[in-house]
Amino acid sequence: MKFIHAADIHLDSSLHGLERYEGAPVEEIRSATRRAFDNLIELAIDEKVAFVLLVGDLYDGDWKDYNTGLYFVERMGRLREAGVRVFIVAGNHDAANQITKHLRLPDNVTLFSTKHPEQVILDDLNVALYGQGFATRVVTDDLSQVYPHGDPQLLNIGLLHTCLDGKPGHEPYAPCTIDELLSKGYQYWALGHVHKREEVSQDPWVVFPGNIQGRHIREVGPKGCALVTVESAEIVEVEHRDLDVMRWALCELDVSASETVDDIYEQVREGLQLALGAAEGRPAAVRLVLQGHCSAHSALHADRERWIQEYRALATGLGGAGIWLEKVSIKTKPSVSADEVLERDDALSGLLRAIRDMELDASALDQLADEVSALRQKLPAELLSGDDPYDPTNPEVLKDILEDIKELLVNRLLSTEKGS
Repeated sequence: MKFIHAADIHLDSSLHGLERYEGAPVEEIRSATRRAFDNLIELAIDEKVAFVLLVGDLYDGDWKDYNTGLYFVERMGRLREAGVRVFIVAGNHDAANQITKHLRLPDNVTLFSTKHPEQVILDDLNVALYGQGFATRVVTDDLSQVYPHGDPQLLNIGLLHTCLDGKPGHEPYAPCTIDELLSKGYQYWALGHVHKREEVSQDPWVVFPGNIQGRHIREVGPKGCALVTVESAEIVEVEHRDLDVMRWALCELDVSASETVDDIYEQVREGLQLALGAAEGRPAAVRLVLQGHCSAHSALHADRERWIQEYRALATGLGGAGIWLEKVSIKTKPSVSADEVLERDDALSGLLRAIRDMELDASALDQLADEVSALRQKLPAELLSGDDPYDPTNPEVLKDILEDIKELLVNRLLSTEKGS
């Protein structure tokens, strides 16, 4: 017997950070979570699994209309035709969805109670399933404490949407301890909520399968589900299966050894090719980070926007399944240390100190904001709104611009120092 354990589907959630870039396949991006879920359906049918466990955050908050729900019902119908049962616990994002509460699901789908742990016994498989979903978006109680103990005559599987003992980047919902889970006598704990795959324990199995499709740069690498094989009421194999249709990657390059901007360009080419290869035929969304002390630091920063566009064009021209730069971050430093120069007592060190000490007080910021207000009126509306708006009259933006100017001046001076 086999079953699939998946979680954090986030149907119709848009991928963040790509759509605003020229050349990105917008429709492919928007449909990524559906296509990954289609891969899950095909895997369940191909592997002839007995059932599928969906452990929370099937949806991504409230829907704009019924299309997301109708799509899901149709896919559940496909599994019904294949004789595959589906068991679901609601997660924090599902609890925020109002339409879900009125959606009639096919009879092969069981949605566990949100009021208390519920037991479902599959007599034909000698399996007992236990689960409780989220009644509200925020659940801070340890739900596992009231789960019943397992039946020693059955294969016992617990479904729980939880942060466990706390995971970075995830809300502390339904916290519990590994000792509490192990005390229940289950052979398998199917967990959800944490988007990174982790086998917390193998005896018994306690597994986060991760989400099925990465949605932003913090969700890099392969994404999918756990395919579990059972023999004689024992778990004999837990295998990760990829389901994602796009892959996110962080390409961090130490360019310290590169002497020129052309050397860096070739290093970027090699890094992007590696990222594309790691995507295994899928489109790749990559964040490029250049770092290290290098001779070309000043040249990079002096023409920063040009090089960002050069790298984007390079990525676009690599071909294959496609690769897009989600962001380019240039964090290089000059090969000549500013701290070393600042320790000296000469004209250059004095000038550097003056630049480093430049600040804008509140009145200066207000005056500068007034002067650039006319510029703001000429900017396109899409630049002034959205997830990452740009407002040149914002005091914080002006401070960031000053820091960039200071950095540019320091780099130019250090470059002059090296060349002298």
